[in-house]
Amino acid sequence: MLDDSGVVRGDIRSSFGSSTTTAEGVPLAIRLTVRDAASGDAVEGAGVYLWHCDRDGNYSLYSQGVTGENYLRGAQEADAGGTVAFTSIFPACYSGRWPHVHFEVYASLSDATSSGSIVKTSQIALPKEACEAVYAIPGYEQSVANLSQVSLAGDNVFGDDGGIHQLATMSGDPTGGYTAALTIGV
Repeated sequence: MLDDSGVVRGDIRSSFGSSTTTAEGVPLAIRLTVRDAASGDAVEGAGVYLWHCDRDGNYSLYSQGVTGENYLRGAQEADAGGTVAFTSIFPACYSGRWPHVHFEVYASLSDATSSGSIVKTSQIALPKEACEAVYAIPGYEQSVANLSQVSLAGDNVFGDDGGIHQLATMSGDPTGGYTAALTIGV
């Protein structure tokens, strides 16, 4: 999908191409800042591919009922400060996993959109307080029970360190939406 025309975009709520379906949910702005782990310098020009599930816990392209969609997926080039920003929706908590957003970092956007080498693959963990507030909103009912059965410490990805290096800094509220920010070293 990374070589599809339309994947380079900031607003990932809608599908592109033959479908224009828009994923519904509480607004979520996602800001990732890419830094060189050795020097701390911003990595200008890095390519970042980001994706996550919808409010029902389904992944476009893969989950039954949404294989013809490509919403909640997009790629961008990091600016001079090493930052990319995506406009999205708050993802669900599906069975067995802590609420999260996937991403891959490439040396450049060109590498990202042409099957180049991945520099880093990781996930953003969303803080429990924000998840609980969002999941009280109609449309996220399935997430309430799922969240009560998982923890950061028990998650198969975040469990080794409790998500301490992947836990987003959050601001906002369920009415106006949230911003999730994370700085990552490559």
